Amino acid sequence: MIQRKIIQTTIGMKTSDGAGVNLTRIIGSPELNMLDPFLLLDEFGSDNPDDYIAGFPAHPHRGFETITYMLNGKWQHNDSAGNDGLLGDGSIQWMTAGRGIVHSEMPIQTDGLARGFQLWLNLPKEKKLTEPAYQDIHAEQIPILKEVFGTVKIISGEYNGTIGPGKSHTPVLIMDIRLKPESEIIIPIMHGWNAFGFIYEGDVKSGEFLSKGQLAVYNTEGNVHFKTNDTQAGIYFVAGEPLNEPVARGGPFVMNTRGEILKAFEDYQNGNFTP
Repeated sequence: MIQRKIIQTTIGMKTSDGAGVNLTRIIGSPELNMLDPFLLLDEFGSDNPDDYIAGFPAHPHRGFETITYMLNGKWQHNDSAGNDGLLGDGSIQWMTAGRGIVHSEMPIQTDGLARGFQLWLNLPKEKKLTEPAYQDIHAEQIPILKEVFGTVKIISGEYNGTIGPGKSHTPVLIMDIRLKPESEIIIPIMHGWNAFGFIYEGDVKSGEFLSKGQLAVYNTEGNVHFKTNDTQAGIYFVAGEPLNEPVARGGPFVMNTRGEILKAFEDYQNGNFTP
């Protein structure tokens, strides 16, 4: 059984986004600009309201999907397509921006811990201008496999015969893995897919030692293996089929050419986004 090797590690960079939400940008940073088809990964986590209370007021997107996974906290989603949803502990907000959407993500809580991840998943060229969509996935809708080694929460894709509720336009596997001390997991991954694991709790061995706050990028052949020593660990694990298409970025828009980015700005300024 071939075990994938780590080809890069990163801890990202501290930054702020929205109206002043403090976060760590792990993918989309100078060290790791993207990992096809993943455009961005942010981790946010603080029990200081000053770090998150300003939230993300209304802003546009086009050409990709956003997947927000809330470990702890309560946030509200609203968008120009008429969707709204409450993002609570263990829940998912999956938004397909497609041809254009304006949305906001604002905290309902005024104190306590707000912690989670936002992942940007690129759309293939033929789906860039698809109709916007929204999936409000509650914690109880996400299957959790209880194994000898710990638990696996399957957000999207298939693991061990169980399929997660998140529906994407690009084939992916997204899981939250909790490992007990002195335990291990082997994750089969499709050949050629890109994969990363972010250690958000504890430390693990995965060919090499990884500690809390590190993201590991793997090569594209074989399975991924995680093993703990005397502490438990939490791993946000993601894999996906690369699109191998040109990527043009312009702020909140991701298309294939610079001309398409300019058209996105023009359409937004002219009020041509949803509805």
